[in-house]
Order: sequence, then structure tokens, then C-alpha cells
Amino acid sequence: MSPVVILEFPSNLGLKAPSPGHEPGVRKLPSWLKQHQFHSLINPSATITLEPPPYTMLLDKASGVRNADAIIEYAKKQANLLQEVIESNSFALILGGDCSILIGNAVSLKRIGRYGLFYLDGHHDFMLPALSGTGGAAGMDTAIVTGHGHEKLTDIGGLKPYFNEQHVWCIGNREYDTDYVRPVLESSIHYQDLIAFRKQGANDCVNDFFSMVESEKLDGFLIHLDVDVLDDDVMPAVDSRTTGGITYAELDAVLLPLLRSGKAVGLEITILDPELDPAGLYTKQFVEQFCRIFNDAMVSVSQ
Repeated sequence: MSPVVILEFPSNLGLKAPSPGHEPGVRKLPSWLKQHQFHSLINPSATITLEPPPYTMLLDKASGVRNADAIIEYAKKQANLLQEVIESNSFALILGGDCSILIGNAVSLKRIGRYGLFYLDGHHDFMLPALSGTGGAAGMDTAIVTGHGHEKLTDIGGLKPYFNEQHVWCIGNREYDTDYVRPVLESSIHYQDLIAFRKQGANDCVNDFFSMVESEKLDGFLIHLDVDVLDDDVMPAVDSRTTGGITYAELDAVLLPLLRSGKAVGLEITILDPELDPAGLYTKQFVEQFCRIFNDAMVSVSQ
């Protein structure tokens, strides 16, 4: 079993302020999870925290993305830390923050090899600034990491694209508006909304992903888990709520084989906002369920 290193990347730079003068609460996610015994249940070999630049609502004119320069600055520092963890043969358990942390993680993986991405999210996040109502990179991250958008974000270090489209599985979207869905359907990303995912089933979905990883001779893959992929009844503490979502049983059916494969080099968790769960009711359930899945999988890998 590889040592597990928790990387805390509590950036909220990819989100629009929920109200004037109030920054998004996802920056508190790592400390909130620790308060609810996440870290003690995982028992990592180390915990590393990278503080993000100060939050602003600055809209970058060149890219059309809020806080673009700060996100790039942070992404480069993330990439250095994640590279060290992976090259030490440790598993990276990454706590956000919002989904823009994917950018730095993707840069890191592109530096060291050829990797895939299994993207579990209640939104596909394959959006360009022209279609965004917020200018937030958290809603554009799959587009950015596959090379779409301004080159200051998509070509950090001359590494564009960080993931090839055909190496990305995007699962769980439940925003079905035609204009929203069209860009990802026109890409080469393997996209399944929640309805299609349930029709195929978790087992076949994951096996198709494994077949791609093997046939493309990838070095491994990263798992993205935005907690808004979960059913709104069990995880409403997110910035963009939508009815429905996957159950914890379905999450188990997806994550267990992915983690047990031995090909996953890391997993990032994003978007749980402690300010939207002040009593910790939903957080406690998430910590219990996720840590059970993760620890079961890691034990299996070691056997």
C-alpha cells in the first residue's frame, strides 16, 4: 500500500462571491474536514497545506476568467508539490477548494507522464468564458485542462493540453440544458450525464475507462470528486445546487474499483462549503462514507 499524503489546496479563486464582500466558504474545506475526523480516519503519512493568494473578484480582460493570474500563480506551486508526492510513490489525497484546483494538478501530471482523468461532478464544467455567467474558472476547468480557452491558462509551461480529451471520462452531470451540454458533446471527452451513467451502470462505465487507460498505455489517472455529484438530499452544502444526484452506494460502486486498480495516483475533493452546513450534518455523513470507501480500497490495494 502506498503512503497517503493529504495535500490541502483551499483555493476559492475559481468562484464568484456569493454576495458582495463575502468570499466563497470552500476555502475552509480542509480544516472543516479535519474538524470532523477526516484526517484521523485517513491517517496520512503527511499533510501539506498550500495557502492560496487572497480572494478577489478581479475579471481578467485577456482571458475572461476571474482571478486568472492568481490561479496560474497558485497552479504552478500546486504542480510542484503534487509532483514531489507522486514521484515519491505516495498517493495524493487532495482537498480543495473549488474545481479550479484541477488546473495545477493537471499541469503536474502532464510534466511527469501521460495520465487520464475520471471526472465525477454534478456539472461537466466544459465551458468557455463566453458562455459563463460568472467568469469563474471552477465552471471551466475541464475545458481549460483539455486545452480550450486562453493560452495563459491552457498552456502553462508550454504543456497544452494537460489531458487529451479522449483520456477524460466526465460522469454525473445533471444540468441538461441543450446549450450547456452542446460543447462537451462536440468534444472527444467520454461524457455521460446522470441518466446515461445509470443506464450503463457503474461497473461497465469504470471498465470502459480501464480499457481506455490500458489501450492508450497511460501511466495512470487522477480522480476528481466534486461533492455536488451527490444527491442534493445528502449533500446540499454546495455553491450550485441541483435536484437529484448519485447515492453513496453509487459512489461506492465507482470509487472502489478506481482506487483498487492501483493506477490512480491521486483523488481531489472539491466544493463542499462549510458555511452551508453549519451543524456539520452532511459533512459528518460524507466523512464517514468517503473514508470507509477510501480505506477499504487502500487495504485491498496492499493485499
